[in-house]
Amino acid sequence: MTPFGERVRQLRRERGLMLKDMASHLGVSSAYLSALERGERGKPTWTLIQGVLQYFRIIWDEADELTRLADLSDPRVKIDTANTDPQATLLANRLAREIRGLSPEELDEMLTVLDRAQERERKAACAIPGDAQAPVSPR
Repeated sequence: MTPFGERVRQLRRERGLMLKDMASHLGVSSAYLSALERGERGKPTWTLIQGVLQYFRIIWDEADELTRLADLSDPRVKIDTANTDPQATLLANRLAREIRGLSPEELDEMLTVLDRAQERERKAACAIPGDAQAPVSPR
């Protein structure tokens, strides 16, 4: 199951909605929508995402979150490690081989490491030169 599929299924069940009714509203087959929820289809199209948001009447932050989940829901990821540290290639290959054997706790730990790295990048991108909070590079 993908993060997007899991959230769509959760929303549908919370609201007591039938898969076939939602599929009909979106103009897709029940089989397709079921496969999307289970993570057996690729990343949803922008049009489908917009249809889901409209179907559930989702706006603002919740819409942004569902759109972000859709962007992170390609079940067949390809990682390009060209021109990176050799350890990045090692990590990508080991992760591809061993991801199915990781426990939920281990996955959470790895996601926490990635979240910290993303936050560090965000802070660096937002740093204003001369700002006391901004990291200063040595001259």
